[in-house]
Amino acid sequence: MAEPGDNRSVNLLAAETASLEEHFQGWGEVVLLADRTLRWEKPWFPAAIMGAVSFIFLMIYYLDPSVLSGVSCFIMCLCLADYLVPTLAPRIFGSNTWTTEQQQRLHEICSNLVKTRRRIVGWWKRLFVLKEEKPKMYFMSMITALAIIAWIGQLVHNLFLTYIIVSFVLLLPGLNKHGVISKFVGMGKREINKLLKQKEKKNE
Repeated sequence: MAEPGDNRSVNLLAAETASLEEHFQGWGEVVLLADRTLRWEKPWFPAAIMGAVSFIFLMIYYLDPSVLSGVSCFIMCLCLADYLVPTLAPRIFGSNTWTTEQQQRLHEICSNLVKTRRRIVGWWKRLFVLKEEKPKMYFMSMITALAIIAWIGQLVHNLFLTYIIVSFVLLLPGLNKHGVISKFVGMGKREINKLLKQKEKKNE
């Protein structure tokens, strides 16, 4: 029998998913196209992603806009997309082509986005719990992590570092779907286990 807390959590998840689906009204075809691209449903999609990202960052490097100009242009593009996509999408994709399968996939995407947002909020809350319960560990962990990030930022150009981060984030869904991440994680675990076993043998 389900606990009342579990039912509340499920109902809240369903409500947040439905709200996100409502926000994506008019963006359904575009969201599904982005989903297919990010999950590499065709073998040339990774090259297309990297080509688009590389072109955008080359343009930024060539134009060298100020921070204010860059942020203004980015927000302007978002505003234009928010206005034009719901208007043009039905004409491009067709207004009568939306199927039950597409609606189900959109529901799954929205549910996954809500769950991801919840995980991020959960990690953020755990950080504050660590700060309250173990302030010394929190302080040392934050100082160490921020120092490493600052050191990397000093070694690598800001634009190139941003390019690497954006490229990795956009390739992550495809890497995850095709098992590349799990493969390397498994290899890493095996190597760690080998090192631990070798250390145990030396201690014996």
